[in-house]
Amino acid sequence: MHLDTTGWKSGEQHQIEIWFVQSNERFYIMSELRQRAHWVQNIIHNPRISFTVNHTTVTGTARIIDQDTEPELTAEISKLMSTKYGWNEGLIVELTCY
Repeated sequence: MHLDTTGWKSGEQHQIEIWFVQSNERFYIMSELRQRAHWVQNIIHNPRISFTVNHTTVTGTARIIDQDTEPELTAEISKLMSTKYGWNEGLIVELTCY
């Protein structure tokens, strides 16, 4: 997946390539650096994003999953990431299409 965010300081578009999983028509990504990652900081300041999966680009919003208030979702996404990539340590971010 390619994720596009808007830089919160520069206002410029930033793109990263990142692993993802899908559940219930939503996409989930993880930040190993948690809130220190620049792309996460961009989302905190402006949740509007676009992303490309399988050559299809969509626009939407991103939100950080609160692991304390959403433990079931956290467990589900952690399991999906672990199964697909053998890794599940980080801050979970949910991407929703418009």
